[in-house]
Amino acid sequence: MIQITHRISIDEKEIEESFVRSSGPGGQNVNKVETAVQLRFDARRSPSLPDDVSVRLQKLAGSKLTLDGVIVITAQTHRSQERNRVEALSKLVEMIREAAKPPPPKRRPTKPTKGSQERRLESKGKRSETKKLRSQRPE
Repeated sequence: MIQITHRISIDEKEIEESFVRSSGPGGQNVNKVETAVQLRFDARRSPSLPDDVSVRLQKLAGSKLTLDGVIVITAQTHRSQERNRVEALSKLVEMIREAAKPPPPKRRPTKPTKGSQERRLESKGKRSETKKLRSQRPE
C-alpha cells in the first residue's frame, strides 16, 4: 500500500508500469536500455479514492488523462530505471495529494462601504479637475 494522506492509500496493484527507451541522458545506454518509465493509474475506477478526490484528480491531470480516465505519467530525466520509477511515483502521489485537498470556500460577494464609495468618487473628481485644467489654454 502506498500512503497518500492519513485517510487515503492506494494499492500497488492499481499502478501499472511499463519501461520504454528514454530520449534523455545516458550515452550509449539510450539506444540499448529501457530506462524511461510510463506509469498508468486508473483514476476513474480506483476503489481507493473517494469520488470527490477522483473527480478533482481527473481535472488536475489535464493532458495526462486519457479518454478512459487513466492518468499516464512519464519520467525519463535520470539514467537509471529505478530513479525514474521513484520520480514517476512521487509525481503521482503529489498529484493525488493536491486533489485530496478540499476546494477553497467560494467568495461571498460584499458591497463596498459608504466611505470607500465616497473616497472613490472624490478621487475621480480630483482627477477630472486635473485633466480639465490641462485642456484649458490660458488667454
